[in-house]
Amino acid sequence: MEISAGKIGRLGVIAAMAIWSLTLVTAPMDDVGGSFLHMINLVFHEAGHIIFSPFGRFMTILGGSLMQVLIPIVCALNLYFQNEDRFGAALCAWWAGENLLDLAPYINDARALNLILLGGPANAVEGHDWEAILTSLGCLHLDHTLANAAHFAGASIMWAALVWASVARTGSQE
Repeated sequence: MEISAGKIGRLGVIAAMAIWSLTLVTAPMDDVGGSFLHMINLVFHEAGHIIFSPFGRFMTILGGSLMQVLIPIVCALNLYFQNEDRFGAALCAWWAGENLLDLAPYINDARALNLILLGGPANAVEGHDWEAILTSLGCLHLDHTLANAAHFAGASIMWAALVWASVARTGSQE
């Protein structure tokens, strides 16, 4: 049975992403920005604040994190349904999981306010999203629990997406 160059390429991408996933998943949670994707994710995060601003203060604040996770989901759905590209959709699902990993340190910092944000140190500027979100919900004490849940969900999605990618077919293969 002959293996196509495309299949070999996809397996190479999956192997590289599995190694990268292991690095990201096992990194200390306070290692914000440990991936070059952090800066890409940050663009969507900041845009989310603007896009969700018509829906009130709470949604403006939540909109950053929400948009950060929604963009890769929308990309995955588009690749899956419009292009019938299950491999591409799986990689976008991986990206959605990576975004949850990227958000976990931010959620975890809601009480401590130790992160350096775009405006400066979190404890010196107003505008820590997750402090505001969790405070308004009366759940600030759950910051570490929610951060761990986001990290676990993100890691699980990333690994599941890589499994999906390894068995996925593109539209042209079906």
